[in-house]
Amino acid sequence: MAPFSTSDPRPTSPTSAEVEHANRGEWDQMADEYQAEHGEFLGDAGFRWSPEGADEAELHLLGDVAGLDVLEIGCGAAQCSRWLLAQGARPVGLDVSTRQLQHARRLDDDAGVHVPVLAGSATALPLADDAFDAVCSAFGALPFVSDVDAAMAEVARVLRPGGPWVFSVTHPVRWMFPDDPTDAGLRVVRSYFDRAPYLEHAADGSVAYAEHHRTVGDWVRALVGAGFVLDDLVEPEWTPGNTHVWGGWGPERGATLPGTTIFCSHLG
Repeated sequence: MAPFSTSDPRPTSPTSAEVEHANRGEWDQMADEYQAEHGEFLGDAGFRWSPEGADEAELHLLGDVAGLDVLEIGCGAAQCSRWLLAQGARPVGLDVSTRQLQHARRLDDDAGVHVPVLAGSATALPLADDAFDAVCSAFGALPFVSDVDAAMAEVARVLRPGGPWVFSVTHPVRWMFPDDPTDAGLRVVRSYFDRAPYLEHAADGSVAYAEHHRTVGDWVRALVGAGFVLDDLVEPEWTPGNTHVWGGWGPERGATLPGTTIFCSHLG
């Protein structure tokens, strides 16, 4: 889960390949800081769906995973996959950042377990057709790919018929508000319908980071277009006692403004 910003984007739209290259480099660069800042909150073997503290151990959005082959897209240090392993699943974690996967190995060594992980893109999964019983993603990959239809098609390809596809992303209404976790951030600064990506550029003008906004309807159409059936849309409330501030997420503004949407679907 990356910090979310609503700074004005550049007017240009980079290609899908440029976005993937940029975000791979950015996540490799920020992986150490990310794990140091958020690792305790995430837990070495915990399944947090969101900064609000939504926990799969309580929500059971994937159902009973014992004995299932489960793919986690955008796994980071594979905290969620490690939790799935403890529940009896056979998880595989995938991430675009090799540095994040090195942290996964570190946590595996500390815990004395092994979670298979591999580097790859959500829009071109290096995996066989019909290989998984379930696929999940907790703020992983989807906000950072420009071709979400390709990503959805890839999930449908590797998922067995009827299998769940559950993923969490920044709540679409958050695009309208500044990256401020306090009540001062409760002011609209852009249109909900402005789909221009948020971009950061390097000194040479190349794209260094990209994050994409999609409306609720955009997400639903992408799911349905890939053959999925939407079962539920979960908007987690801020968990009492959670004091962790994460970019624009925090207990002050989180008490009144939704920060996360979890899409629960299955392959029809």
